[in-house]
Amino acid sequence: MTEHTKIPLPQEGKQLGNSSIERATRSLDLATLGGMPIPAELIPPRRVPRRIVRAEDAVEQAAAPEVPAKPEPRVTVAEVEQVSPPVVTKQATAPAIAVEPVIFKGARHSVNRDLLREQGLIQPEGGVTGLLEEFRIVKRQLLLHASELRRAGMGAASQRILICSPLPGEGKTYTSVNLALSIAAEKESEVLLVDADFAKPSVLSSLGLPGGPGLMDALTDPSIDVADCVIGTDISGLWVLPAGSMTNSDTEHLASSRTRDVLDRLVQGAPNRIVIFDSPPALAASPAAELAKYVGQAVVVARCDRTGQGALEDAISLLSACPNIQLLLNGVHFSPSGRRFGSYYGYRG
Repeated sequence: MTEHTKIPLPQEGKQLGNSSIERATRSLDLATLGGMPIPAELIPPRRVPRRIVRAEDAVEQAAAPEVPAKPEPRVTVAEVEQVSPPVVTKQATAPAIAVEPVIFKGARHSVNRDLLREQGLIQPEGGVTGLLEEFRIVKRQLLLHASELRRAGMGAASQRILICSPLPGEGKTYTSVNLALSIAAEKESEVLLVDADFAKPSVLSSLGLPGGPGLMDALTDPSIDVADCVIGTDISGLWVLPAGSMTNSDTEHLASSRTRDVLDRLVQGAPNRIVIFDSPPALAASPAAELAKYVGQAVVVARCDRTGQGALEDAISLLSACPNIQLLLNGVHFSPSGRRFGSYYGYRG
């Protein structure tokens, strides 16, 4: 077996690094010694590299004219105060086109007062009655709502009101005529009552007025101005537009694009004019549903002792093109609150 020479390990109790050089370093403390300080005057100055200029460059620099340095602009406080902001000019807007108001010039006819009395309608020159007071309340709500719709931007439709009923015999014409007579009494408004029941018109006969061309004639013939078909009355503020010629295509004519132009002309330039349409019953004829597209309000007249809930719901569904549908209950003889409109005006106490 080959013997290997072992490196002797340091013996216990003996210190390492006992060479002569190490002992001299420890005894003389040479580790703490540093270099001798050099006097400042003996430190050579720092040399800056020089730029070598060629002879050709020196000649060109000498020949070039010296450009004086442009002084920086100085702004004083006075100059700053005098600086005004730029003036922004507003673009001129196009002037609004003035719309010529449509003024009805039809011949005036007398309304038969005796006929109004026989039908139980409002008497224009009569005293205050319960019927008059009730329609005063109805018209006030409708006129107030019309003003709100006008401010909301609905336009000409806000001035048009549709009077309808689910079935015949529920009082739609009775309501239309009384409402028109009540609005005509307003000091700053006028009303146009339109007979839109083309199959069975009854507005003219209720007022005792003569017949003539009307709404349907203006819809079928573009050469006819609907304003020329309006009839005047001897009741201040009340105008009437007849139904016109009978046709089997009344709904189709109402659905045409001409209808909106014709109806808009009825209120053109007259913001205080209210148009009331006496339409046929919604469940008996289709024109009511077409007219609902052009009005801002619809009043559904329901008779308390005749109209069923199903018929009322179906009628409201057919008139859903109108954004505001209201219910007027007709033929009521009992009031839970005991109100009796008109009786107060005859009381003296």
